[in-house]
Amino acid sequence: MIKVVVTDLEYNKAADIFRNTAGFECIPVPSDELSLAARIKETGAKYVIIGINKYTGELYNSIPVGGVIARFGVGHDGVDKTLAKSKGIYCTNTPGVLDDSVAECTIGLMLTTARHLISCAADNKNCVWKNRVGIELSGKTLAVIGCGNIGCKVAKMAKLGFGMKIVGFDITKPKDCSSIDEFTTSFTDAVGNADFVTVHIPDIISTKNFINAKRLAMMKHSVVVINTARGRVLDENALYDAVKAGVIAGAALDVFKIEPYVSQCVDKDLRVLENIIMTPHIGSSTHEACERMAQAALREIGLCKNGQINDMNVL
Repeated sequence: MIKVVVTDLEYNKAADIFRNTAGFECIPVPSDELSLAARIKETGAKYVIIGINKYTGELYNSIPVGGVIARFGVGHDGVDKTLAKSKGIYCTNTPGVLDDSVAECTIGLMLTTARHLISCAADNKNCVWKNRVGIELSGKTLAVIGCGNIGCKVAKMAKLGFGMKIVGFDITKPKDCSSIDEFTTSFTDAVGNADFVTVHIPDIISTKNFINAKRLAMMKHSVVVINTARGRVLDENALYDAVKAGVIAGAALDVFKIEPYVSQCVDKDLRVLENIIMTPHIGSSTHEACERMAQAALREIGLCKNGQINDMNVL
């Protein structure tokens, strides 16, 4: 029986998988670093599955050499890979298993902004019958910033489902461009005529605040920006200024620099702007994706236990 500690939020997202996967004893534990490290030592577990929290010290001292930190999800900026490696700990994540969920969420946010669904629903609950005129997605142009697996899935859904024109932007051309009408390595060209801009780039040093004041100013005044990637790729203060001043029409955000959301500047709180929709990082939070993430994380741990290191998705 392979003993695995799982941070409680992630455990609860896929409890059936963690409880019923043969050969594994999965133990839900608190996610804060000190409590997590203490429970690892208490249980003698060599393997841990974690969420988005940032871990900087005690976690790495609590896991025995040859253990695994498995990220329940894709983004792994909360894991200190260098420190883990120095301690002889493997780090993995679960790419590919949440692509559909994040892509569908992106489409949902785009449709929500196009038809003012949040405002209309709130009006009705407040006994206000107010017809708001929206726009159709059909025939509109969508700029996909980052043409990896998720970006290309969004492109396919938007093109085949809504008849949108797709302009893709990335530093290199993707292998499958079948759903991209135009591809460019020029950000200016990608967003210049876009009605919607959706962001799907990784959180690395070169992409910090990639969507900034300068790039927002390259877009049409009527554009809506959607971010379901990572919070740090977008300058939240610049977005506040751009929406408030009418440089762009609005935004829909599922990820933030600090989660739960905390404004980067006391007088630039995104929550006060009606034209910004904010959801609590739910892009990958579907039953199906959570089950796939749990299965993938346990599979990585099983491979390590069996010595099949070369078959693992080591970060």
